[in-house]
Amino acid sequence: MTERTVVQTVTAHRQTEGGGFVVRRPLPTAGLADLDPILLVDEMGPVEYGPGEAVGAPDHPHRGFETVTYILEGEGAHADSAGHHGTIGPGDVQWMTAGAGVVHREMPSEQVLRDGGRVHGFQIWVNLPRAKKLVPPAYQEVPAAAIPEVTTADGRARVRIIAGEALRARANIGTHTPILFHHWMLDAEAQVELPVPEDHNLAAYVFEGSVKVAEDVVREGQLAVLDRGEMVRLSADRWAQLLLLGGRPLGEPVARMGPFVMNTPAELGQAFEDFQAGRMGQIAAKIERPTGG
Repeated sequence: MTERTVVQTVTAHRQTEGGGFVVRRPLPTAGLADLDPILLVDEMGPVEYGPGEAVGAPDHPHRGFETVTYILEGEGAHADSAGHHGTIGPGDVQWMTAGAGVVHREMPSEQVLRDGGRVHGFQIWVNLPRAKKLVPPAYQEVPAAAIPEVTTADGRARVRIIAGEALRARANIGTHTPILFHHWMLDAEAQVELPVPEDHNLAAYVFEGSVKVAEDVVREGQLAVLDRGEMVRLSADRWAQLLLLGGRPLGEPVARMGPFVMNTPAELGQAFEDFQAGRMGQIAAKIERPTGG
């Protein structure tokens, strides 16, 4: 099988989002606008909040793509204008298809707001193809217990499969286009040779330790873009964690501004007009900051 090698490495930058939380963002960044169909990768935290300190993302709209939230530590509460709501905790995944347009809110849970604690997770944006840009909004909330987790035969590597497949296990989440989203955990001396779809764009984001991808060492906070091939080789000298992300490219024009991702500037203008006119709805159920102890 043809092995994929690293063709570009970018380093994540830090910036403030939502109500004031800091993210480490390797995509988009200087020199890498997207990884069709992956539009954005945000690492939220890790951060330790005191009581009453936690912040999130108040009401904001989206159209034309999907947001995928994956929690490692802490809890998040979600509500949107399509009537979906829920709370996700460690290991859980929230896969929201914005489609034709939705207003949503992502906030710390009442427990985190009240008591504080450590919060760490990811949000990934996945583009929708032109034919599905305006599908009705949808929401998949998948608990940690339903995310397949598989260990290699030697016990030195584990993978949680959020989308796609690995080690003969397949994800339980439905996607509009073929997507690969793995969380790999590598112990000391781990070595993995993983078959991957040859037609996928693919990247590895290391968020703890360092990982050797083919012959290149990728360090914490770096995203390595891989060339085409049928197999990825990962190894680590000591404990490390990474996300393996990608999908079959759409090959379509991308017009994006703020919370909307469409195919043309005219469609972007229509999205802003529809939101301002209230056609994306509003959130009925409020997630309020608790009062008192």
